[in-house]
Amino acid sequence: MKTLAKKANRRTRPTLLNGTVPPRRVLNRDARPREYLTPKEVERLIIAAKKRGRRYGLRDATMILVAFRHGLRVAELCSLTWDQMDFSQGMMHVRRMKNGMPSVQQIGGEEMRALRALKRDDAAGRFVFMTERGAPMTPAGFRKLLARLGVAAKFPFSVHPHMLRHACGYKLANDGRDTRALQHYLGHKNIMHTVRYTELSPERSRIFGRIDLPEKLKERDRKGGGAEAIEHEHCYQRPDDPY
Repeated sequence: MKTLAKKANRRTRPTLLNGTVPPRRVLNRDARPREYLTPKEVERLIIAAKKRGRRYGLRDATMILVAFRHGLRVAELCSLTWDQMDFSQGMMHVRRMKNGMPSVQQIGGEEMRALRALKRDDAAGRFVFMTERGAPMTPAGFRKLLARLGVAAKFPFSVHPHMLRHACGYKLANDGRDTRALQHYLGHKNIMHTVRYTELSPERSRIFGRIDLPEKLKERDRKGGGAEAIEHEHCYQRPDDPY
């Protein structure tokens, strides 16, 4: 009887109701419309972080700004130390994860002021971004923090840290930066990982110029012929007529 009871229990499959099976992960394309942020949306996140108050607002806003300006992964952001900052030259020594290429990048004025203020508050710590317990910020902690800030900023989709890195890549590509320079700035070993940022760049479509209707068809459309007249013109055009 005990054997039959064990077999019966084995036939009972775990379900979502009894909590033995986690819910299926929602696909990224179903959770949010895109995997990057615009500069305006990054600014909204920074404003939402500053509203948290003086104690954590400066740290959170600076983390978002540094991750966006330098295209940092969340692990690279949380592992930043003060010896990577050269305030006298206004430079940051960026060490990349995933066997990426390290680089030396310039620190902007707003970024410099925020980092100096953060160093005055937490001068004893080795890491740039510390928690209230005196430990460095963890990737999981920043991921949860950014998700809460996205809700506070009233984003219609969930926000994760890697969207800041993508925001940096798309911003530089839209500014017309060279693909090789962009690859070095983001630390990609393979340039195929950098090409994705140029796919949505408006610079690619500008080389074709404006695609307008010929003057003859536009004149016919202005006189009231509309689309039917244009279609009729195409159907009965002479071979020697260029339009």
